[in-house]
Amino acid sequence: MVFCIDEKSSIQALDRTQPGLPMKPGHCGTMTHDYKRHGTSTLFAVLNTLAGEVIGECCKRHTHKEFLSFLKTVEEQTPKELELHLIVDNYATHKHEKVKNWLKRNKRVHLHFIPTRSSWLNLVERFFGLLTEKQLCRGVFTSVKELEEAIMRFIKAHNKNKKPFTWTKSAEEILVNVEPARQTPSYQSPV
Repeated sequence: MVFCIDEKSSIQALDRTQPGLPMKPGHCGTMTHDYKRHGTSTLFAVLNTLAGEVIGECCKRHTHKEFLSFLKTVEEQTPKELELHLIVDNYATHKHEKVKNWLKRNKRVHLHFIPTRSSWLNLVERFFGLLTEKQLCRGVFTSVKELEEAIMRFIKAHNKNKKPFTWTKSAEEILVNVEPARQTPSYQSPV
């Protein structure tokens, strides 16, 4: 099975200081520019590239400990007879020694790193875009708990109507866009 995995960090639980004005003919709805902060959360999510299904988990932090815990969740929630190929970015958390040691003990899980500055190659980023656009952008959250509940409701609703994200460009066009990232000094071949 192929999955795209990443974290969306620093998702803010924001509450507006005043209610927005409703829409009416000739005018769009409004929101105040100022808000109250109630804390942040991090969403770890994995997208099944073939089915479009998402597994997600909210955490207070996004260190190697939380990433490793989420890897274990993914490993537990997927068919044991299949190998798991996880597409990840080059965030240091994904390369931590404890993560590497866990991977050595769990031979069915394989990480595949995308080139630096190519996060758009990780399809879970498209899911994060949908989450932001449809749930978070105009949301009002009076607590981190309320924010996390809204995120999990969004994932549940997404999975009820799941469909895979599909590339609109050909493989050749995508590879042309990846090539500049491969030329950077920080690029490390996955081999």
